Amino acid sequence: MSTQKTLENKVAFIQGGSRGIGAAIAQRLAKEGAAVALTYVSSATGALDVVRAIEAGGGRAIAIQADSRDEQAIRAAIRHTQESFGRLDILVNNAGVLAVAPIDEFSIEDLDRTLDVNVRSVVIASQEAARLMGEGGRIITIGSTNAERMPFAGGSVYALSKAAVAGFTKGLARDLGPRDITVNNVQPGPVDTDMNPDQGDFAESLKQTMALPRYGKAEEIASFVAYLAGPEAAYITGANLTIDGGFSA
Repeated sequence: MSTQKTLENKVAFIQGGSRGIGAAIAQRLAKEGAAVALTYVSSATGALDVVRAIEAGGGRAIAIQADSRDEQAIRAAIRHTQESFGRLDILVNNAGVLAVAPIDEFSIEDLDRTLDVNVRSVVIASQEAARLMGEGGRIITIGSTNAERMPFAGGSVYALSKAAVAGFTKGLARDLGPRDITVNNVQPGPVDTDMNPDQGDFAESLKQTMALPRYGKAEEIASFVAYLAGPEAAYITGANLTIDGGFSA
């Protein structure tokens, strides 16, 4: 019986991989055999913990400080990954921010930050990665089910940013399809992380809107990403794929 890992000899770059969903993705892709580079903004300790966990399991990983609002930092981090590991096969756009406020109170500073991280960084990272990837590459963005359903007030700009990514995914899939590079958008629902814990009044109200009345686990999102990054998902592209416990059902 073959024990070859699905991502053996592949190299993955994860934008925003020091905690939560990004950390789980980094560890799962490494478990499948990929060498992993992950970025962080300020949480060096968290990023190095992820690297050490991967190395303890026999994998290869590096952490790179790069602010997702900084175009040159994003491009340099992706190039550094390719130079360090000799190739680039997988890009995971995971960096994201959330600001919630009624639209008549929403600050332009929060608008700019939301679009810079949730949209602009996705375009920049995808552009740079596409220049370095060969045939069979994978670009996977972590969007949100809120692109399709926003059940509470104050989330309009966040929903806007995630809907923009959903549209970009379809267009980019057309651009890169002739090169056999797939482009997909994973849209999680509520997931138990430090930023959005599964306890408290807000969490309980969200659970009432779901078919499965629980928060997802970061590892469940990571397993979906690993599938899309692997050979069995080679015919899936241009897709906005929801994994939300029936939040949008």
